[in-house]
Amino acid sequence: MYQYDKYDQQMVDTRVEEFRDQTRRRLSGELSEEQFRPLRLMNGLYLQLHAYMLRVAVPYGTLSGAQMKALGDIADKYDRGYGHFTTRQNIQYNWIKLEDAPDILADLAKVEMHAIQTSGNCIRNISSDHFAGAAADEVVDPRPYAELLRQWSSFHPEFSYLPRKFKIAVIASDTDRAAMRLHDIGIQIVKNDAGEIGCAFYVGGGMGRTPMVAPCINEFVALDDLITYSEACLRVYNRHGRRDNKYKARIKILVHEMGKDEYTRQVEEEFAHLKSQGIEPPLAELERIKPYFADPAFKTGLSDDIDRSDPDFALWVDRNTIPHKAPGYVSAVISLKPVGGIPGDATADQIRLMGDLATEYSFDECRVMHTQNIVLPHVEKGRLAELFAKLDAYDLAAPNLDTIEDIIACPGLDYCSLANARSIPVAQKISERFASTGKTGELGQLKLKISGCINACGHHHAGHIGILGVDRKGVENYQLLLGGCEAEDTTLGKITGPGFDEDGIVDAVEKATEVYLAKREGEERFLDTYRRIGMEPFKEAIYG
Repeated sequence: MYQYDKYDQQMVDTRVEEFRDQTRRRLSGELSEEQFRPLRLMNGLYLQLHAYMLRVAVPYGTLSGAQMKALGDIADKYDRGYGHFTTRQNIQYNWIKLEDAPDILADLAKVEMHAIQTSGNCIRNISSDHFAGAAADEVVDPRPYAELLRQWSSFHPEFSYLPRKFKIAVIASDTDRAAMRLHDIGIQIVKNDAGEIGCAFYVGGGMGRTPMVAPCINEFVALDDLITYSEACLRVYNRHGRRDNKYKARIKILVHEMGKDEYTRQVEEEFAHLKSQGIEPPLAELERIKPYFADPAFKTGLSDDIDRSDPDFALWVDRNTIPHKAPGYVSAVISLKPVGGIPGDATADQIRLMGDLATEYSFDECRVMHTQNIVLPHVEKGRLAELFAKLDAYDLAAPNLDTIEDIIACPGLDYCSLANARSIPVAQKISERFASTGKTGELGQLKLKISGCINACGHHHAGHIGILGVDRKGVENYQLLLGGCEAEDTTLGKITGPGFDEDGIVDAVEKATEVYLAKREGEERFLDTYRRIGMEPFKEAIYG
């Protein structure tokens, strides 16, 4: 993984001291909250319902064992002993004291981490495929290009005050494991018929109040023009994006209202101009970055045999391990979704354990998944049993990847000042319901996502089953959506009808699954059956 050079470290250290002075002035009263707010947001510090929340950047989700352990130590020292992993491949701490924030940033800087640009109207954390470098189907490892984008976008003077926040994802396979088309810019590294490597640019996706799937504006941009073309996309947005209405400020609204063709025309015009300016980083910089992402020293001649005599272990292997490009290896997913647990939460001890396991079993590397789980990308099959035993001892061995128990949920009204309803109790009740019925395995792949407000941090639009919490005259109410998908066949879920109370939405989800089990054909997933039979059979079962 990437290692800071002296310039990276100096930038981060300088920002820590800058924020330390800003915090001192806020605590002394020299700065009002109105003056301090944009300064703290630039450092990932939010003021939530009960306390400050700090969001820490994890570029493209990649962490070393030492970095993961440091995150556990911060949870113990400054929070209430846990952290929350997010759908942006970051981690959040929900109980931060303002006077501690500069010290947290200093502790992060010691392990080459920060919270810069995790908030504000700027380019946020660059996300990527959590199986990058391990997946057999990728054209190249996308992470060197994600790192180049990170360096380009950090402190970019022209894009520090965009009309609205801006999110970029980079993948390198036809299978989309990063919800790429639901980003402001989605970049897929592709190979054309001539065998040349380039990028397909998708612009104008996003969820929230007005969800949209990004259209492809250019099917092939030379890799040597990656930054220049990205800059052209941003410049057109920065020039025309709405600053008078925050609900219409995202690039998805601009692309929709301007029209894909006109937006593309202006991007191509700006791209031609920028080409004459020579803004693309020198090739030497990309070549400097690439060796950091070279394959680890995979062993050869490893056996693919796994002792499946323990049924609990065998089930975990079947559900939570993913094929790897190297023979004898798998990617092992650590579920942060125990039955009745809070999706994405991990205790300080669990976080430190995952850091130790990354070092011991996965070449000192782990990844945060946008599904709020952790993956050890390179694990020998022959060591899976001992890994499973250590995970199980810390309640980290739930065998539920991509099942109805593997729920994505935002913090909701329990923490968030923007939320209208609680997400966590609904997630807990659903996981408990299906664990008790024993139907999780029979249902197979079924992605359920919950948001506590229209901002859609829980990606409810993209769930095979989605739940949106709303406020109905001061009462929490939950809308049910069906048919969403975040993969390469991206679709947006549709609302079934009137909403439900907390217990009612759990019943409605179960009724939807019963329709699927009754109507599915062959090996159909829930999503396949929904697409084939449509909404009506589900509505009839849910509403009568």
